[in-house]
Amino acid sequence: MLNMEVNGTDLHIELTPGSSSAALEALLKEGPLTIPMKDYAHMEKFGNLGTNLPRNDQRITTKAGDVILSEGNLLVIYYAPNTWNFTRLGKVINMTEKELRKVLGKGNITATLSWR
Repeated sequence: MLNMEVNGTDLHIELTPGSSSAALEALLKEGPLTIPMKDYAHMEKFGNLGTNLPRNDQRITTKAGDVILSEGNLLVIYYAPNTWNFTRLGKVINMTEKELRKVLGKGNITATLSWR
């Protein structure tokens, strides 16, 4: 399971099976990864992974808690809907939409990803 620590709170992310999430898992088994993430349009936080992962883009309408790979190198966590061509990586399973919005807050964040 993927863990994303934001502001002292752990988000537990169940990965979607596929080559993209397998590559992310392999990357994180090398050690934790800290990513500065910017707020975009009051619906998502995104940050550069520093590497490209395999893309399996499909037209998706996101929901709060969806963790997405965009452009092959951007990790995105959504807290509002958006429709675009993305690769689904996983979903936050331990928080409601309201809790997620509170943890992610307004503005930019720093997230630390680790494999549990």
